[in-house]
Amino acid sequence: MVRVNSISAISVARNLSKDFSSSIISGLSQGSGEYFTRIGIGTPPRYVYMVLDTGSDVVWLQCAPCRKCYTQTDPVFDPRKSQSFRSISCDSPLCRRLDSPGCNNKKMCLYQVSYGDGSFTVGEFSTETMTFRRNQVPNVAVGCGHDNEGLFIGAAGLLGLGRGRLSFPSQTGRQFGSKFSYCLVDRSASAKPSSMVFGEGSISRTARFTRLLTNPRLDTFYYVDLTGISVGGTRVPGITSALFKLDPAGNGGVIIDSGTSVTRLTRPAYIALRDAFRAGASNLKRATDFSLFDTCYDLSGRSEVKVPTVVMHFGSADVSLPASNYLIPVDNKGTFCFAFAGTISGLSIIGNIQQQGFRVVFDLAGSRIGFSPRGC
Repeated sequence: MVRVNSISAISVARNLSKDFSSSIISGLSQGSGEYFTRIGIGTPPRYVYMVLDTGSDVVWLQCAPCRKCYTQTDPVFDPRKSQSFRSISCDSPLCRRLDSPGCNNKKMCLYQVSYGDGSFTVGEFSTETMTFRRNQVPNVAVGCGHDNEGLFIGAAGLLGLGRGRLSFPSQTGRQFGSKFSYCLVDRSASAKPSSMVFGEGSISRTARFTRLLTNPRLDTFYYVDLTGISVGGTRVPGITSALFKLDPAGNGGVIIDSGTSVTRLTRPAYIALRDAFRAGASNLKRATDFSLFDTCYDLSGRSEVKVPTVVMHFGSADVSLPASNYLIPVDNKGTFCFAFAGTISGLSIIGNIQQQGFRVVFDLAGSRIGFSPRGC
């Protein structure tokens, strides 16, 4: 909830294959609503879990010595044991690309990143080699965090996949044709890890594409053209494209964000969607509201339930959601809730619960985003 409230130098690769990939798991077992990817850091590589985040740019991880570090699953990375770790000087163009660059007494670059939930990371800005399975990507600008506080859980750091100048795709896009995709496994099942793929192999043949929009006032986010939502096969009358338009000041719009769990719709759109779903599910027994959810059902003792279909219309791409992507369990007593919420902000966010099971394709070279069902 708090995340929602806020919201380069091109490296030259050596010994890279055309495509490269890494595994993805749900962070639910660690108590996190995020998704983690497994990446090697340094030379020789130390493999760690990093949060997969399309809603931020800077790549960073916790580094020894820690002034203050949260608990992570893997050992904390020690840059002194890496042959490829290089500090960045204060006068480097990379340093100047930071929003709030700093400088230590050795004239080495310092970074700091704050998130909308109050979490932050502070440390030295560096370049390091990242290994995706066996493929090395050298000279990636990485924050080496010595003071990392907030709601980070389990993972060693964060892989920034946004559109800003310091994100991983912006830094290294020439190496993989500025195309990548991921598939987020169902967090409620004991599913095998899925994958994130960089390169031509990331483009699914079954994906349905919609155009990628640009907000000139905010370069981090992936904006899409949401034109409506259908419930039970009928377009919801109160949900129009006008509710999701970007205005000239850069307000409003709809973004795809792997780091937000529950999809948030601007409030008029959410109320219309919720009421349409309630009407279509009137045969189900209602349950008490749970946390941010105001539409919950008691499905205890039932082995099969029929619910209205939900389809999101993105310009030229219609995305039909599986029921498990919008009616989710919230306890062990059979309570399921409609996994959307409203926001008073003009910005709407398509979160990772609704993305589960789809291969989401980011074709930045073609300025489009695609959705391929059953893509894991």
